[in-house]
Amino acid sequence: MEWILGRNPVYEVLRAGRRRVIRLRLAEGVDRKRNLGRALRLAEKRAIPLEVVSRRELDRLGENHQGVALQVGPYPYADLLAMLERAAEQGEPPFLLLLDSVQDPHNLGALLRTAEAVGVHGVLLPLRHTATVTPAVVSTSSGASEHLLIGQANLAQAITTLKRENVWVYGLDIGQEAEPIETVDLKGALALVVGNEAGGLRALVRKACDGLIRLPMRGRVDSLNAAVAGSVALYFAWSARGFSGCMQKM
Repeated sequence: MEWILGRNPVYEVLRAGRRRVIRLRLAEGVDRKRNLGRALRLAEKRAIPLEVVSRRELDRLGENHQGVALQVGPYPYADLLAMLERAAEQGEPPFLLLLDSVQDPHNLGALLRTAEAVGVHGVLLPLRHTATVTPAVVSTSSGASEHLLIGQANLAQAITTLKRENVWVYGLDIGQEAEPIETVDLKGALALVVGNEAGGLRALVRKACDGLIRLPMRGRVDSLNAAVAGSVALYFAWSARGFSGCMQKM
């Protein structure tokens, strides 16, 4: 069991409806407007037990709880087949994100938030040496993780499987041997691989990729933060796909 803290993360967990929910805790006197009000209505509809407690009680669970906490079961990881099936159900070429040993939970959360925003059909993490979907990652992603299909796999083997499914796999890199991202066709079936914050892509994963791509830069710093670079590359890819599925939010 784990505690999800914060109004947006709690609301998105309830809205996605993928986890087993144990109970909802609310701070005494908290403002119940907006997403918190929506979360409470969802909890009532699902007959989730509600406990009103002191803020000090919530403080014991963690920081930035915003007056609400939700106790839930473990994150429901998915497999690669489910991700490819989601793309087929939506009538779109597969659009996947592979994260090769991204270890900072804040980077993982930021990348998941972007991945959900641009319509990625699934995210794969390695089996070891990686951040996973913890409450901190759910919080950093603002709950976007709850709407994504996220799995763990041997990435080199997963890349082999993707190639058999005619998915092009490109690793994000800063080396001069990498092709400029604007010269690569990203509009078809695509898997984008983002490497570790310090070392980039591991040798086996790099070798398995169909090619390497790099972002254009003009400043004095030689690279971007992993989350920023991955997010920019995801938007490049979504742009190449004509911003498919884009809906203007009021």
